[in-house]
Amino acid sequence: MSSGAALHVVTSDTITDSRKRLGHAMIWGSAAVLGLVALAQLGQTLGWWDAGFTTWRPTLYAYCLWATALCWAQVILRGEQGKRTLFVLPAALFVISLTVFPLLFGLIIAFSSWNLASPDGRQFNGIANLVQMWNDPFYWNAMTNMVWYTLAIVVEYAIAFGLALLLNSQIRARKFFRVAFLLPLMLSPVAVSWMIGKSMLEARFGPIARLARWLGWENPSFFGSPEVAKITIMLMDAWTFIPFMMIMLLAGLQAIPKELTEASRVDGATGWRSFWEVTFPLMLPVSITAILIRIIFKLKLADIVINVTSGGPGGATDTVTSFIFREYRDRSNVGYGTMLAMVYLVLIVIFMTALMKLAARWTRPRT
Repeated sequence: MSSGAALHVVTSDTITDSRKRLGHAMIWGSAAVLGLVALAQLGQTLGWWDAGFTTWRPTLYAYCLWATALCWAQVILRGEQGKRTLFVLPAALFVISLTVFPLLFGLIIAFSSWNLASPDGRQFNGIANLVQMWNDPFYWNAMTNMVWYTLAIVVEYAIAFGLALLLNSQIRARKFFRVAFLLPLMLSPVAVSWMIGKSMLEARFGPIARLARWLGWENPSFFGSPEVAKITIMLMDAWTFIPFMMIMLLAGLQAIPKELTEASRVDGATGWRSFWEVTFPLMLPVSITAILIRIIFKLKLADIVINVTSGGPGGATDTVTSFIFREYRDRSNVGYGTMLAMVYLVLIVIFMTALMKLAARWTRPRT
């Protein structure tokens, strides 16, 4: 092999003791600066002392100094291996700055009394927001509604699976129906709420209300009764996201080898038995994935509720997210709203972790 075509071989660097001391000094020195600045800023925020900081910008500068020193120290301490780390480390530090810091700042706000209409500004109030949340019937009503909204996913899954089976079979105009069923997914929930909730379902002049009146419903009101309003919101949300589950299930059906279904027919398994013993077990991983993703979307349901009913009538259609939104917008209660959001985040993490563990157990191969 010629010298020009020789490959570059990474060899281990000789790291001297003085070089190691320099690298460690850069890391721990910059970390100490970051810790002192953050502590000074936190003390001023809690009212313990006056550090002279008007914003959190000094902490941001200290974090940038620490991140730069950490990246530089990797090259000093590890040589060529440290340069490889720089392909990932800066991006990881940037993600931390966009997630961890806002989360910590949100925790500080959550344990504070901060109403934008109050001239006193933000005041630390301990667990007062937690006590208020525990005694807030409207918040627990929104949590109860979320249980019903989440249980509706079972019906959505059944409909989506039926549509996927239909579109996977040999029917006329199959390509047309695939595109037609995907159209709701292309619309934003805000557009759906105005197009259907505010226009087509309008009690006086909406075409669906006129049709209901022509069929014998004297005073059609899709959002006047708590039960009807909740079902209407569920239907609008389902119409938007059932195509999402359908397309995932359709992709899973098309990935099943045809030899398996043909072999089941040879063995005498046709119709429902073939579906229950062959198709459904093979589709279980795809089904669980589609349901989990749908639950994530459902848990943050807010836009349709906010635009159509604002949680009414009497909180019947309220979700936790829409309730938190109104705490910010209507009541300007930043501290209490942030506490509700933090608690809801913890509940979502626990709930989704438990579901994923159950899903892993269900999809585990049995021997």
